[in-house]
Amino acid sequence: MEEDSINFFTVTPMTQRVSLNPGQVYEGKIKIINPVDAKTDFNYKIEVAPYGVSGENYDVSLVENTQWNKIADWITVAEPSGQIHPNGVKEISYTIKVPEDVPAGGQYAAIVVSHDPRGEAGDSNMTIRDVFEMASLIYADIAGETRHEGKILENNVPGFSTTVPVSLGAMFNNNGNIHEDATIVITAKDVFTGQVILPTEEDEGKYTEIVLPETTRYVSRDLNNLPMLGIVHVEQTIYYNGDYSQVSKDVVLCPIWFLILVVLTLCAIVGTIIHMIRKHHKKKKAPAVV
Repeated sequence: MEEDSINFFTVTPMTQRVSLNPGQVYEGKIKIINPVDAKTDFNYKIEVAPYGVSGENYDVSLVENTQWNKIADWITVAEPSGQIHPNGVKEISYTIKVPEDVPAGGQYAAIVVSHDPRGEAGDSNMTIRDVFEMASLIYADIAGETRHEGKILENNVPGFSTTVPVSLGAMFNNNGNIHEDATIVITAKDVFTGQVILPTEEDEGKYTEIVLPETTRYVSRDLNNLPMLGIVHVEQTIYYNGDYSQVSKDVVLCPIWFLILVVLTLCAIVGTIIHMIRKHHKKKKAPAVV
């Protein structure tokens, strides 16, 4: 492989949801795609990692073991390394062997695919630049007594913005033992022209986020295709674990340069008025000429 060559590959599906019973043996598959424009074979390696998150922004961790990612130890991959030719697709099988005594609730793991430099011919000291990784995330639901305990904590639509795009936010908590889906629907319309900004043909304005057990998650969505100056009516509706929240606002869009222009104009007007008042007072105080 040439030193400056880079392979960009694809893994599908990106997420998998499976329902499992204690003691069950589950067979699953992922696909690795070496794209048609690749110039070289792709030598891959596969590792199974515990999947977890930290903080409200969901920083991903693939190293910390918790009660929620024990499933990483139950997964074996049939072909953990191999080679795929350009424009090639390889289907990889994996097996989940669920213990008999596993508790009910969610379990999470990542099947991580990356470049395997050991598969390269030639100089073993050669620097490989394509260290790109992709993962297929496993969201497993272990049968039994699951607890659904989650609420909507925030539904944020700003009333004023000096920049475009405008960011809308939402926050959720999950105190249960199973992952929950948060569905968010956004609509936007220009107040002056009546033009519908969202939904569009490409974007229906609806998306779903997963909230893991014993976590709090903050999600944001940028609202694009807005006028730099104007008023847009925005509505954000959230459905989560039987909870419902809707916020509807007229968002004023006013760039910094326009604010500065308004301030300068006002200063000029005030200055002119003060000057005229002073000039008027001077005329009144002037002595009469005999």
